[in-house]
Amino acid sequence: MQKEVYKNEKPVNLWKVVYPDEYQLHMTLSPIDINETDDKVVYMDDLEKRKKAYGICGECKKPGTGEEWCQPCNAKKFEDNFKNWTSGNKDIDELIQQSQINAIHYKRCIEWIPFEKFQDVTYITRGGLGKIFSAQWPEGYIESWDIENERWERWANVTVALKSLDDSSDMSAEFVNEIKSHLQIHLWDIIQCYGITQDPETKDFMMVLKYCKDGNLREFLKKSGKNMDYGDKIGFLSEIIRGLIDIHHAEKVHKDLHSGNILFNKAPYISDLGMCQPANNEKQSDKREGVYGVLPYMAPEVLCGRPYTKAADIYSFGIVMNEFISEETPYESEAHNHMLAVQICKGLRPEISKDTPKLLADLITECWDADPENRPTAKEVHHLLKKMNRAKFKEKSEIYKQIKECEEVRKKKLSNEIPKIVQSHPHAVYTSRYLNFKNLPKPINSNLSLSKSAIVLRSADVREEPVSECVDCGIHR
Repeated sequence: MQKEVYKNEKPVNLWKVVYPDEYQLHMTLSPIDINETDDKVVYMDDLEKRKKAYGICGECKKPGTGEEWCQPCNAKKFEDNFKNWTSGNKDIDELIQQSQINAIHYKRCIEWIPFEKFQDVTYITRGGLGKIFSAQWPEGYIESWDIENERWERWANVTVALKSLDDSSDMSAEFVNEIKSHLQIHLWDIIQCYGITQDPETKDFMMVLKYCKDGNLREFLKKSGKNMDYGDKIGFLSEIIRGLIDIHHAEKVHKDLHSGNILFNKAPYISDLGMCQPANNEKQSDKREGVYGVLPYMAPEVLCGRPYTKAADIYSFGIVMNEFISEETPYESEAHNHMLAVQICKGLRPEISKDTPKLLADLITECWDADPENRPTAKEVHHLLKKMNRAKFKEKSEIYKQIKECEEVRKKKLSNEIPKIVQSHPHAVYTSRYLNFKNLPKPINSNLSLSKSAIVLRSADVREEPVSECVDCGIHR
């Protein structure tokens, strides 16, 4: 009936500009936590708020489902085009089609992209389970429907990363899992997946991902570390943990968080969701014994064979946080073997640099506590880093004083320091692999344990005005 009413009208763009500080960029299907409220969150059933936040669709005249996006209308456009393409694989076709039909925002849909659409395909490196290439994509990815010209509006001429997984021509479980994880997790601090293509030579399927020109965290530190102050680093760490919140809000765990999987393109992004699984899932997705990851970043209880939890991701973030602050790679001069795993279970942790602000040092230590129950949640870590980030400019705040003191120490150290040549151990391995250690001791803390009084003091030191918690922490960019 609606079509008859409006059939003589020329559709016009009725979308509103969405400001992330006011509303999140797409609606949330259902409450993530009924005990939390956030004015920025827009729920599916709240039609008035959707209309206020996003405007209305120029075709169906109903409130949008996200920034310049109408899920029902766009689903029909995608569906009408299904007959015009195929990957040649029924499962992949269905995966792509379902993403397009259900997409409530452009970041929630993927495309089949023929390989010939890419130019200047260049090999970059090999990861744990496949290869990474860069490429130019002149056509670019979909952003919205141009209602007046009746075509998809695209972000053209983009550089992308092409990620293949070994033997993915047979649709490996890891490949499907990684694609689904990209679609299920809010994507503002996670690498975006634009679609799927296929290598014409190897026949391996490839994910088409956002390309990060500044490399991973380790490479970023080598290029930019000396130009960053502690305030900059606190800001970046706040964004990284915000990405982990997005993963945990989706009731998943990353399972392989390390500096090689944190990429930079001006801002940091968490990548490699291939091992992402439902939280507290005790079933192994791989038939091989052991655990998969990079030893220096793996929580001691995981090394001992206990199920991977959100708290294990927090341990990994603690190692990453210390690496970012100290600019030193953890356990670089040691063999990554059974002996190191034993020492980690006995309380060994990377050295915290003496010029690290105490509030940050305490938070790092709490994150890598041997007891998972004593570690903060991702939201608690973000809350504290966000407070520090705000307070770092306030001269009366404790974090401001500590940063100033540590910056002076750091300047003296850099001016007097003889360039340190670290000899990387030949058996120090920083790519993910399967590890299977037997007879490890029960994890304990060493003298690095954080007392309860220190935790209370740390929280009090950064307290300022009350900060409302954000249900979807990807919305502030």
